[in-house]
Amino acid sequence: MNASPRTQISAEELRVWRGFIETTGVLNSRLASRMQSESALSTGDYGVLLALREAPGRSLRSSELAASIGWERSRLSHQLGRMEKRGLLRRDPCPEDTRGSVVSLTEEGATAFRRGSVPHLKAVQELFLDALSPEQLAQVEALTDTLRGHLGLDESEGGSDLG
Repeated sequence: MNASPRTQISAEELRVWRGFIETTGVLNSRLASRMQSESALSTGDYGVLLALREAPGRSLRSSELAASIGWERSRLSHQLGRMEKRGLLRRDPCPEDTRGSVVSLTEEGATAFRRGSVPHLKAVQELFLDALSPEQLAQVEALTDTLRGHLGLDESEGGSDLG
C-alpha cells in the first residue's frame, strides 16, 4: 500500500491495469457463457444457489444473502423472483422481522446447483487453472489476498457470481 496517493498513473501501470481488467472480463464472460449453455443457469443463479447451499440449513435472510454475494438488495430481489418462479428457491416471511424474508434452497434448486457445478468446475479448470503453473497460482492467490486486504474485504464478502 502506498503511503500517499499519486496523481498520475504511468503508461506501464495503465497497461497492467487494462490487461488485468480486460482479461478478467473475458474470463468471466466465457465462464458465464459456458455455464448458461451447459447448465441453463445464469451466473447470478449459480451465485445465489452457491450461497444458499453453503448456508446453515440452506437458508439465509435476504439481507444476509445480498451481503454474502455482494449485491444490492434491489438486484437480489429481482433475481430471487425469477428463481422462485422456476422453483429453485422459496421465500418465507422472516419470523424476527416482518419486513424481511428468509430465502431457502429447494430440492429442485439443489439439484440444479449440482448439475451446474460439474460443467462449471470443468470450465474453471480449462479456462483458468490449466493456464497457470502451481507457482503462478500461488502468485495469483497472494495478489488477490493483497487486493482484498487493501479493499477491506473479509472472507464472507463475495461479489462474484461464479463461486
